[in-house]
Amino acid sequence: MRIFDPHIHMTSRTTDDYRAMYDAGVRALVEPSFWLGQPRTSPASFFDYFDALLGWEPFRASQYGIAHHCTLALNPKEANDPRCTPVLDALPRYLVKDSVVAVGEIGYDSMTAAEDHALAAQLQLAADHALPALVHTPHRDKLAGLHRTIDVIRESNLPPEFVLLDHLNETTVKAATDSGCWAGFSIYPDTKMDEDRMVTVLQNHGTEKILVNSAADWGKSDPLKTRKVADAMLKAGFTEDDVDQVLWRNPVAFYGQSGRLQLDVLTPDPLHEGNSILRGGE
Repeated sequence: MRIFDPHIHMTSRTTDDYRAMYDAGVRALVEPSFWLGQPRTSPASFFDYFDALLGWEPFRASQYGIAHHCTLALNPKEANDPRCTPVLDALPRYLVKDSVVAVGEIGYDSMTAAEDHALAAQLQLAADHALPALVHTPHRDKLAGLHRTIDVIRESNLPPEFVLLDHLNETTVKAATDSGCWAGFSIYPDTKMDEDRMVTVLQNHGTEKILVNSAADWGKSDPLKTRKVADAMLKAGFTEDDVDQVLWRNPVAFYGQSGRLQLDVLTPDPLHEGNSILRGGE
């Protein structure tokens, strides 16, 4: 079984997680830039973070046979902080990097005017760079936030097939799929979606243009949730081809629109800028 996790925050995970993911079948992933929990106080802290997603994390992933790509953006939560908004002006120099396969995460947190501006501006950046967009739908007022998101997308120059609407659930899946966008679901231990609910969504809505991710971050989460969804699909009667479509071919098709997806993992370098993942020698 081959798995592509299309949304996982490996910056907050350990090397043990990389090893466990590989053993579970994960061979590729996309790491979106996101809010770190601690508010950033200047654009410079974003730039160090972006550099890590472009350098250190691909190096870490390669040590375990996993292809690493990223998406870069000013996230919705910090779009409300004027100390952070200059990031929008600097993004173009990052969006030309080879391993950047989308603009994201963008979207809504509290549905403010500042978030409206950041979403529209970054959809335009995605269109300018011929990149897809990974859109975070809000955790509160989810259906209203989704409709507002879709309205902004329709007003943008980015085609809906270049947009992935993420963090969906049963209440938002129909509106998302009707919009022509791709539909993303985050599987968590206690919140958002779980494996059984995800299987029901797939039974009701099919396997076309649907992506499943673990979104594992610094909160209570599980980087093996993609594999657990795959196992639940097989148990429920889905075929191995169905599983391959949802867990591999769909994310490859969506992010492949960037023209930058490289799924072959070359023999990893032992060092990244003079550093290894080892501590204390071997």
